[in-house]
Amino acid sequence: MNIIVDYGAGNLSSLQRALEQIEFTVQISDDPGVINNASSIILPGVGAFGAAMIELQKRNLVDVLIKKASQGIPFLGICLGMQLLYEQSEEEGLFEGLGLLKGSIKRIPDTVKVPHMGWNSLNFHKDDPILKNNLEGDFVYYVHSYYAGSDDENLVAFSDYGVKVPGIVRRGNIYGMQFHPEKSSDAGLNLLKTYKEMNKL
Repeated sequence: MNIIVDYGAGNLSSLQRALEQIEFTVQISDDPGVINNASSIILPGVGAFGAAMIELQKRNLVDVLIKKASQGIPFLGICLGMQLLYEQSEEEGLFEGLGLLKGSIKRIPDTVKVPHMGWNSLNFHKDDPILKNNLEGDFVYYVHSYYAGSDDENLVAFSDYGVKVPGIVRRGNIYGMQFHPEKSSDAGLNLLKTYKEMNKL
């Protein structure tokens, strides 16, 4: 079963509806036992990094998420869910993340409007199968005030917003999308469809 992790951080129904449009069957759950048997995991989220990690810990989800990612199953983090994949965040203090990707989450500089809210184009950093159904310059929808710093090793595509904002990252079976693919029209649906097809989900 493909699982969307529910830890009280976001509207999961819009993501579920978008996945149903591409015939990607998912179940929403916060049960560690159910998640432990997942064949793929999507970790969404909006809000603050520290509060999200506290909720994951309260629900006994941290260890099972790390375990499942290490087992090599497809694992996609979206928006805050992507940020939680990293080692730590500087949002409202210093908080440890899941540590699945190297790097730290930093605040977008005040030289631009924060939060970054709206459409921005994707620039391709390297060739990756996740991009095969998209065009460079496709517009995607962001809502965030923090971004993943220093992640060129895993960077797939980025957007310019005062800084280079990693839009898509990947390390093996672990994927991250800082924008909301479920709110990004055809470009976002194409990415979700490719993720599904690549991983035979």
